[in-house]
Amino acid sequence: MKHIEARIKTPFGEIVIQGENPKEILEVLENIPENFLEKLSDFVSNKLTPSGAQLKGIVELTTEGPVIVAREKLTHYEAVGLILYASPDKTNTAAQITKLLESSGIKIMVPARLNEMTKRGHVFKPDPNKPEFKLTIQGEKWVEDEVLSKLRGKIG
Repeated sequence: MKHIEARIKTPFGEIVIQGENPKEILEVLENIPENFLEKLSDFVSNKLTPSGAQLKGIVELTTEGPVIVAREKLTHYEAVGLILYASPDKTNTAAQITKLLESSGIKIMVPARLNEMTKRGHVFKPDPNKPEFKLTIQGEKWVEDEVLSKLRGKIG
């Protein structure tokens, strides 16, 4: 039995709609509620990061990872901190952080910033043999108390 499918790319992944013929797919699409994608995106964001609501309008989760969407001027440290804060387990590699910041339109020498942030006590390497950096508790508090509150003041 043949079927066709439509693939819809979204910021959080891909939605696949299948049907026996094009008419069936159009019927399914017509029955999708108006703000379905927005609700689904919020649901996915909140499931992936418990701080999803906190990051709304500041960081958007993509299939690549978190991308900064806030247009406010950020210091290099704040940008790196936000990417780590929104990453799973608040952990990421310098290479991946660089890639995500470039997707955010921000050019930074990430390894140098991570080195300085380590000295400040904001990040550490959970395993010295792996290239991953993780926000410290102090780093998390800094992002929540200073970076996010600064950005929220400008957004809300």
